Amino acid sequence: MTATPTSVKVALLDIEGTVCPISFVKDVLFPYALRALPDTLETEWDSPEFAEYKNAFPPEHAASRGALLAHVQDLMAQDLKIAYLKSLQGYLWQRGYANGEIRAPLFPDVPAKLKTWTDNGVKVMIYSSGSVPAQKLLFKHTSSSPPDLTPLISDWFDTVNAGLKQNKTSYETIAAKHPGVAIGEWLFLSDNVQEVDAAIAAGMRSLVVQRPGNAALPTQVIEQYPVIESFDLLDDQTLTVHHAAVLT
Repeated sequence: MTATPTSVKVALLDIEGTVCPISFVKDVLFPYALRALPDTLETEWDSPEFAEYKNAFPPEHAASRGALLAHVQDLMAQDLKIAYLKSLQGYLWQRGYANGEIRAPLFPDVPAKLKTWTDNGVKVMIYSSGSVPAQKLLFKHTSSSPPDLTPLISDWFDTVNAGLKQNKTSYETIAAKHPGVAIGEWLFLSDNVQEVDAAIAAGMRSLVVQRPGNAALPTQVIEQYPVIESFDLLDDQTLTVHHAAVLT
């Protein structure tokens, strides 16, 4: 299909609170990882496959099953976004996705928009604090039909290969990996205002996404930023927000 000319060439998407509910991560993925970890430590502690995840932890926490379990429980209780924890979580989620216990409940507008944008020549990329393997698992096992949306995703970024999401330099790093696209031709969509600020500071376009289950936005945010509640409120050709769709 011939690409439709558009002023946006890349749609860069956050995951949690943007394409799927925040509750999926906190109420489904995190509890699953905590339930699966003790058995995994018991059965796979000495396996070569598990070694890469275990050895990524600081030595004092990887010294024993009990130490690693306690450390993971502590990190997750604090909701800390640490690379070695994210990698382990992705490994633990593999089994749940594979056996059908876990399906990512995307917001209804998301699957069709990803295809429409791709058909129109817009590349769809993901930038999340979750590891790239975990991102791929999520988009491979979704609630949509067909469930596997990974063929629609052109590239994947996390805090390891791009940097922290609230840093301007992270968005510059992402854009530099695709030098054929000017940074002003990127659109970053996220529910996190600080991430939106960082993307804008780097030169990207960016919008705040407000979804069901997200915390209410302060009045000053609604007054200062374009805020959308659905990807359907973006023009299919330009990915600019319809004026009437902006929350006021």
